[in-house]
Amino acid sequence: MGTVIDSHFLGLTAVVTVGYQFLFFIITALLRFDKVTDFAGSTNFIILAVLTLAVKGSWHFRQVVLSVLVVIWGLRLAAFLLMRILQWGEDRRFDEMRDNLGKLAVFWIFQAVWVWTVSLPVTIVNASDQNPTVQARDIIGWILWVLGLVIEATADQQKLYFKNAPENRGKWCNVGVWKYSRHPNYFGEMLLWWGIFVAASPVLVNAEWLVILGPIFLTLLLLFVSGIPLLEDSADRKYGNNSAYRQYKKSTSPLILLPPALYGPLPSWFKAVFLLELPFYSRRLPQENWKRGRAPRRQ
Repeated sequence: MGTVIDSHFLGLTAVVTVGYQFLFFIITALLRFDKVTDFAGSTNFIILAVLTLAVKGSWHFRQVVLSVLVVIWGLRLAAFLLMRILQWGEDRRFDEMRDNLGKLAVFWIFQAVWVWTVSLPVTIVNASDQNPTVQARDIIGWILWVLGLVIEATADQQKLYFKNAPENRGKWCNVGVWKYSRHPNYFGEMLLWWGIFVAASPVLVNAEWLVILGPIFLTLLLLFVSGIPLLEDSADRKYGNNSAYRQYKKSTSPLILLPPALYGPLPSWFKAVFLLELPFYSRRLPQENWKRGRAPRRQ
């Protein structure tokens, strides 16, 4: 049972998250082994969901369902990311961190904040004494989670197969769901965590509604910080002089899955305002050529 002091398990989950991430930080720093980074993040979600469910001991239907959804998502993502990094070798994100303990520590602190914050809806549900009957919001949330997981898992597998094919070396992924979104895996991840929040909402009261910060934090992180901006910059550096890539980028939604025939002709202002085609996603492209759709002159 939860204690009065930590009745919402916020302290418990914070301590466990910091301790777990600190353990992997030590492993990474001492052994210069960064293949377990994403594994540490994904499995941390599983630990928090199972721990809070077991410590509370209520085993309400909604608590069990949401905890199982997090476990399924975490196991799938942890296995996929671990398999991918073992195939591809070193994690390039750490090229500038391996010899800089400060930067490495900041990364692991940020990962701990990410895990703890995004887990908030499930943490609060598992700590709650509320147990209303299943409502429409539960079902809507579960449907969003299923759609999100299917999109994320499909996108991950399609890109992995594409990148592993020798004939695709040096190409950007534009097959399967990647025809309809430049970042379908992130769209799926956002969708499933918003689904978990929606399914958690029937038990929320008063300040507990602040758990909406979990999916908001994830969305802002992927849109503005470590998700889409980094990958857009990287792709633009590699393929920015390729006219076919520039056409793909202009006709393909950055996030929400949409047919290129529908997305491509839309006005730039509409794409930016309603479909998140943010200007800084193309800051590495020659701006005049990007706007006019012309290939840059070779120097």
